[in-house]
Amino acid sequence: MPALARRIPTRAETMRGVLFMLAGFFFYATSDSIAKVLTQSLHPVQVVWTRQFGLFCCVILLLARHGTGIMRTRHHAIQIARGVTAVGASISFVFAVTYIPLADAMAIAFVAPFFVTVLGALVLGEPIGMRRWIAVAIGFAGMLIIVRPGLGVLHPASVLPILAAAFFAARQVLSRMISGDDGSMTTVAYTAISAVTVLTLPLPFFWAWPNDPVTVALLGVIAVTAGLAEFLIVRALELAQAVVVAPTQYTVLIWGTMWGFLIFDQLPDGWTLAGAAIIMASGLYTLHREARAGSN
Repeated sequence: MPALARRIPTRAETMRGVLFMLAGFFFYATSDSIAKVLTQSLHPVQVVWTRQFGLFCCVILLLARHGTGIMRTRHHAIQIARGVTAVGASISFVFAVTYIPLADAMAIAFVAPFFVTVLGALVLGEPIGMRRWIAVAIGFAGMLIIVRPGLGVLHPASVLPILAAAFFAARQVLSRMISGDDGSMTTVAYTAISAVTVLTLPLPFFWAWPNDPVTVALLGVIAVTAGLAEFLIVRALELAQAVVVAPTQYTVLIWGTMWGFLIFDQLPDGWTLAGAAIIMASGLYTLHREARAGSN
């Protein structure tokens, strides 16, 4: 399917898109942190289903208020595929944090912006200058410093965040392909319905009733935060180009480190901090180049 024609976003739209994406990743980091807590007593499939069911409940309210008109789309296949990629990303990442530290999983998943940039250029035909390519390459090198392959850092489950990153990048590009025609409510609705449908099939084999009020409360919070993250990122991709907002994903390390310390009493080591500094610098440089281009 050829890429859909897209107008160039204004500078104001781009900056709003960046802000929405930053907020979205804060809520994603929060949701992932709670997921790691919940996997200590519940199966990852049940945790991911709960995240998506919270979004599904929001969609039911939207349908009650706005009617079935929000389900109208000319891109049914893409919308359903986006829901499937959401499941793939969530399942892969939550399984990963069951076995490896949250900060490590987030650091490895930093390959997602690299995937988004490549897919944005190849699939959507979005323009990328040489300086942006260099910034992305430097950011990827920073991720390798964090992971330190071959130095005994990698757990076998470390491949799962890479898989999650690939699913996540595909979801972002699919969002960009349909954002010109479908509003954020339509995209969120299809994602929620598709994801809950896929996850409900295996759910009976993994379901366990929570046996304390804290677990029940955390299940509610994870549903709300995941829903907010989904909506904000969809809205961001409606406003700005995927290759522009992709570097903001690096900020998830800030929130992941914060929650890792507050909840799990874990802090990243010096290598992680050095790699994170490189990643942040490359992301900020890319945003700076976009701001300059928008002012010309």
